[in-house]
Amino acid sequence: MTSSSIRTWYLVHKWTSLICTIFLLMLCVTGLPLIFSDEIDRLGGGQGRFGMPGVGSSGNAPGLLSLDTMMTRALAARPGEVPLFMAFDNDQPSMTITTGPTPDAPAAQMTTMTFDRSTGGFLSQEDGGGVMHVLLDLHTDLFLGLPGMLFLGAMGALFVAALVSGVVLYAPFMRKLAFGTLRTSRSARLKWLDYHNLLGVVALAWMTVVGVTGVINTLEKPINALWQRGELTAMTRAYAGKAALPPAGYGSLDTAMAAARKALPGNNPQFIGFPGGSFSSRHHYAVFFQGDTPLTQHLLTPALIDAETGTFTTARSMPWYNKALSLSRPLHFGDYGGLPLKILWAVLDIFTIVVLATGLYLWLGKRRASAAAHVREVETGGLAVPAE
Repeated sequence: MTSSSIRTWYLVHKWTSLICTIFLLMLCVTGLPLIFSDEIDRLGGGQGRFGMPGVGSSGNAPGLLSLDTMMTRALAARPGEVPLFMAFDNDQPSMTITTGPTPDAPAAQMTTMTFDRSTGGFLSQEDGGGVMHVLLDLHTDLFLGLPGMLFLGAMGALFVAALVSGVVLYAPFMRKLAFGTLRTSRSARLKWLDYHNLLGVVALAWMTVVGVTGVINTLEKPINALWQRGELTAMTRAYAGKAALPPAGYGSLDTAMAAARKALPGNNPQFIGFPGGSFSSRHHYAVFFQGDTPLTQHLLTPALIDAETGTFTTARSMPWYNKALSLSRPLHFGDYGGLPLKILWAVLDIFTIVVLATGLYLWLGKRRASAAAHVREVETGGLAVPAE
């Protein structure tokens, strides 16, 4: 590689890293507890005692209360509100019901209640408060909504560019060095430069995956809006001229679920989106089914049921862009292989924090050095230290 090309890649690496580092540090620090959000919720009392352990709330096992009964109990606890979502747990009889003041209520106005479907007992309530919710909002959109999500997406794209340019520079830097070299007895700068490079290349694949999936996740709202304008509109074209169905006109959930199960046998329902929300039309229950393998359980297929009559309208697999979003969410937080994978995700997250912090340290120490001096440092494997 010529000195000119090294200089170009160095400048790309420098500026993409500098622009995104502070935000990436924030994302790594907030992401660390979010990896273990389920475990933290359980430690905080988020998992109650169930009358029928091991029975999933999405099934029809004897003893499970009807969906209509559970909805009645939820609305009695939130008078004046309307149902927005009903979600199921396929391993135990806990289920969540989300309500809000209107069918299109924003997330900040939603209340999510957890019930034991085997007893009808109320377990907990979430209304957008708590430390984990604050961390999630900060990690997702900086409390700025869609503009914040898109901004963090741009930072993620810069992070991926910094990784690519870093790999390009790593080759000439390590030309005469053995992999894993740590020159701890030399200068402090050389020691931290070696740590920066070693941890960066060890965590490279993980950082790339998390960076790309993070960018995809920031496009959640535009992706869902695209699905609603395209696929959902096509699926409900016969209802285009009908007025929105008021909550008072909603029919039986159990009838709707039976129709959806008949249309998509062998699948487990994950959640129901109610009319007027972002996951359904103005006239349908949208019952989203998931697969039965660790991979396909994140790929959803919606069945639309007329919310007034309980009759099946249509079912269609989600388009590729929704599938990409569905797969990126659990991959981003390591939610595929249980606690062992989460621990690995946490270790690699800490590696990334060190890489970002050492990169900032290396720049601050020689921020006034010329680009030519830094090129020489790359060419000599760090032995030619840039002068101020």
